[in-house]
Amino acid sequence: MNTETLEMMRKMKLLGMHKTFKTSIDSGNTEKYTSDEMVSTLVQSEWDERKNRSVERQRKNARFRYKAYMEEVHFDTNRNIDRNELMRFGDCTFINNNENIVITGSTGIGKSFIASAIGHQACSLGHKVIYYSISKLMNKLKIARADGSYIKEVARIERHNLLILDDFGLQPLDAQCRAMLMEIIEDRHGKGSTIITSQVPVSSWYEIIGEQTIADAILDRIIHQAHRLELRGESMRKKALVLAKSN
Repeated sequence: MNTETLEMMRKMKLLGMHKTFKTSIDSGNTEKYTSDEMVSTLVQSEWDERKNRSVERQRKNARFRYKAYMEEVHFDTNRNIDRNELMRFGDCTFINNNENIVITGSTGIGKSFIASAIGHQACSLGHKVIYYSISKLMNKLKIARADGSYIKEVARIERHNLLILDDFGLQPLDAQCRAMLMEIIEDRHGKGSTIITSQVPVSSWYEIIGEQTIADAILDRIIHQAHRLELRGESMRKKALVLAKSN
């Protein structure tokens, strides 16, 4: 009977139940459970299995730049990172409140890593997250305009609870990119959260965006409800390279 039950669980893709029940049978622990306890254990196992699969699916679909976790962030005093503030980001209340995060600092300082870590944490709490290098996103949307899929792409971005835009400001925006960025930010204003990373200080973003009126509108919607992380110190990438060579 147990063999038949396991086979039915497998065919119905009740993988959490299958794994727990098989483990109990193999270890001879089935008799230690009452009927109620066994049912509860199997249901909880299936719940956990499906939740874990959902989180992994969300993380895969987000396409993060780094596989990064909050516990891996270095809190060196010279990096200007407030541990308590970053840990608060980990509970993702900022997403529930539709707030933004702006992370600035020199190249290699760890901006993308921290953004990815917050994104991974958001996925684990059930939020839909999507990550883009902003230059690649703009190129993708330009192609979408040409082939007629633009509205569909923008709607897909809007459906995510958290949008991560990495490497903002590497090059000035042209008129088409300004309009597309404005549309994305406007669609998300008050309805979703955005994390933006940039090597360029916020004070210089007007020059990157290029047109005063649109720049005012974009920055007002981003910065007004934004938490700011201004990273300092040496390049983490350079430190890692030196450490690798020394080993």
